[in-house]
Amino acid sequence: MTDATEPTADHLDGSVAAGPLSELFALDVTAAEGRCGSCGAEGVMAETRVYVDAPGLVVRCRGCDGVLLRVVQRPDGTYLDVHGLDHLVFRRPEA
Repeated sequence: MTDATEPTADHLDGSVAAGPLSELFALDVTAAEGRCGSCGAEGVMAETRVYVDAPGLVVRCRGCDGVLLRVVQRPDGTYLDVHGLDHLVFRRPEA
């Protein structure tokens, strides 16, 4: 039996994603286009409804009011929950 945490021929460990992810999160997330996982509504993140009265930031869909993402800052780190999004698209600027 192999250890599921060890890299194998069909996958590498998560550190390989560091470069692409650092580029991704250096972009303006409010300009990213997303799709709600609940109702399928699409739009840029800047058009969502954001609530700050919760313990953290709660971003909701304008179509169905479903939670798209949450950001909570704690002393031990920042927690990002994006389970309500079907996907986010970060468009490259025109060259």
